[in-house]
Amino acid sequence: MCSECYNEMDYLPYVVNRVIGGAMIYCAGIYEKNLQKLIRGLKYHNQPDLAYYLAKFMSGYWANITEDNDFQIVPVPIFEKRKKKRKYNHMELVGEEFSRLTGYVYNPNLVKRIKDTKPQYNLKKFQRAENLKDAFYVDQDALIPNKRVLLIDDICTTGSTFEEMIKELNKNGITDIVCLAATTPFGE
Repeated sequence: MCSECYNEMDYLPYVVNRVIGGAMIYCAGIYEKNLQKLIRGLKYHNQPDLAYYLAKFMSGYWANITEDNDFQIVPVPIFEKRKKKRKYNHMELVGEEFSRLTGYVYNPNLVKRIKDTKPQYNLKKFQRAENLKDAFYVDQDALIPNKRVLLIDDICTTGSTFEEMIKELNKNGITDIVCLAATTPFGE
């Protein structure tokens, strides 16, 4: 990722993209061109060093949303089998870098994926919801008190992943949640 390519990535407006289960969802950019290449390289082409650039892009956007620093960063987890195959969870790497850039507490242990789900990209909205049903588990012991939850993910298409995580967090009495995705395929 050269500086020229990085600087060509545009932010979406600094507004709530949607609200799911009472949680505000923000999307930093549109899934196209260099941002799309960045995510694909990180996620599918064994380029973990790109996590820094995605975190930098997301934190640059996030800095325009809030100055609040009472967040614990919770990356979307992947199933252990998929993590072994990829050798890493790309969003955990992004979360670590996001934490360094923002000073927020990094908490990858709050939410676990306990179901081996299919990849979401070829599924319709109702299939995505069914695919993710009961896929997550909240470890109450990992919760950091007095810190809001900031869920982070790479792409927010229908919001099904965030929605299922929010539901599980809410079942455990955790309701102060905000979500940030690097991108959405739909623009505003």
